[in-house]
Amino acid sequence: MASSLKNLSDFSHIQVQSAAGFKFAIVVSQWNAQVTGALLNGAIEGLLKNGGKEEDIDIIEVPGSYELISGADIVLRNKDFDAVICLGCVIQGETRHFDFICDAVANGISNVAIKYNKPVIFGVLTTDNLEQATDRAGGKHGNKGEEAAVTAIQMAHISKKY
Repeated sequence: MASSLKNLSDFSHIQVQSAAGFKFAIVVSQWNAQVTGALLNGAIEGLLKNGGKEEDIDIIEVPGSYELISGADIVLRNKDFDAVICLGCVIQGETRHFDFICDAVANGISNVAIKYNKPVIFGVLTTDNLEQATDRAGGKHGNKGEEAAVTAIQMAHISKKY
């Protein structure tokens, strides 16, 4: 597994641009709240650490990862954001439900980005167990929420430029 070799929150290999002047929505799943709360904290920290302001960040809670799709659609339909960060966690269970949800969420989030021509960032953990999720939500592999924030900043700059 590639992430076993690195910290997801190490951005020393890139120059992270400033979040100043951009507006971000963070749509976060309430399901697996222990994990998604840590992802949310990482995303907020990532935006603020890179020049973002609290007043330029809206947080929208949705019930589960599947609802990230309509949550992102609703915020982009009703407000002007430079990027939307979707944060969730789907942990493998005993049924194929995991496969259907992960596929639907990935496709749905990309469809919202295309529909609105805005960066909509996939910050959804899809793990085999809770330990893997916590390792990626502020644990030994860093914080995927912070990674999603940096991605949103970079993509907001690209969107503005082109």
